[in-house]
Amino acid sequence: MRNLFIALLLSVSASAFGQASVAYYPFNNLVTVSTNADRLFWADARVQTNTVFASLSTTLCPMVNIVRKQQVNYYTGLGVRFNPLNGLDNRDVLEGYSLQVGVRVKPIPFVPNLRVAFEIAPYARKDFKLGSMQSFLGIAYQFSKKKQPL
Repeated sequence: MRNLFIALLLSVSASAFGQASVAYYPFNNLVTVSTNADRLFWADARVQTNTVFASLSTTLCPMVNIVRKQQVNYYTGLGVRFNPLNGLDNRDVLEGYSLQVGVRVKPIPFVPNLRVAFEIAPYARKDFKLGSMQSFLGIAYQFSKKKQPL
């Protein structure tokens, strides 16, 4: 199961490396790797960094940009949170679901690849008996393809 998770994370980042995005949310200890977040549809893989390997909660989120402007993108998406290591002790791998609503702003015009990211994400456990309202504030960097010389 762990190898499947690593392969999935690497395939998401490798397939879009030329235009991948990485983000860090320091208050939530969350690292994300995304496809090109400037496109209409994009995907985000999120991993908690404050956990030991016994708890490797990961969220996969397909996203859609609702509004795309030169300096700001407003987006939303659904997330599925799972822990591939739960299978080691016969617990369910699926943990819950979330709805991401966020914005990525380009605050410094001469560094257009740097973004400030803010999200609000209601989260529900897989049985929908318990939930929480999560908020994320962090920075993101959008890699761009290198231009080929003529």
